[in-house]
Amino acid sequence: MVSTVSVRSIAVGRQLLRVDVRPPRRVLRASRRRETPLLLINGIGASLELLQPFVDALDPQRPVIRFDMPGIGGSPAPVVPYHLVTLPSLLAGLLDQLGYEQADVLGISWGGGLAQQFALSRPDRVRRLVLVATAPGALMVPGHPRVLLRMLTPRRHRDPGYAAHVAGELYGGSAREDPIVARDLLHATTRLGPARGYYYQLISILGWTSLPRLPRLRPPTLILAGDDDPIIPVVNARIMHRLIRRSTLHVYQGGHLELAADPERLAAAVQAFLDADLTAEGNQP
Repeated sequence: MVSTVSVRSIAVGRQLLRVDVRPPRRVLRASRRRETPLLLINGIGASLELLQPFVDALDPQRPVIRFDMPGIGGSPAPVVPYHLVTLPSLLAGLLDQLGYEQADVLGISWGGGLAQQFALSRPDRVRRLVLVATAPGALMVPGHPRVLLRMLTPRRHRDPGYAAHVAGELYGGSAREDPIVARDLLHATTRLGPARGYYYQLISILGWTSLPRLPRLRPPTLILAGDDDPIIPVVNARIMHRLIRRSTLHVYQGGHLELAADPERLAAAVQAFLDADLTAEGNQP
């Protein structure tokens, strides 16, 4: 469960964001691990609670920042829609408010698009980049049309029965065998925002693509992709890996929600990537 003590509202410009910051539980030694937080950017329609299982699987000394996008969960919706290219200033402002010059950034699905845009627009603010179950936007290999049609409405976030019914077809992986897990991830702890917040997120990616700019991505990048992801076929990860010069590709067995459904397995891969330079430095006490 997300601690109510750590959740708060932070004003970034004119936008109020619901934010959770997990500080290190104890400081054993000075290291970049506790100086650089991990900023998590969620998928479309999902509040910050969705990735709680993943956060729990991480080293408790690692600071983690989560937030609800405008109009999602507990963050109020803006008056007018936004676009992905305008959002890096929101992320930079959030880091400024929390007192961090730089962050490791992990984006999943829709959040992976924003993570790419942030790293391209503000490379000085991103130390390392993790892209999970995501694609380069409009210029991508799409999923099955029936799957994409189900993504056009927030019904799965509002109707638990419907979420269980479509989980296997929509998310693949472990959701095929146990759709109740996907239903519970979407409904047991997450917060529901206004429907227009979901549509704002859909509108924000219209016409957006990172594909021609991926060779210019500067931060070291880990690409995580499921071999059974109906929403984002794994071929997109392979294309991104070829274009991002400093990238590592990790294809895992599973689908679109494995970061939350099987967190221990993927948290280990993420931590090894984020700590690679720390190991080289030795981390002497």
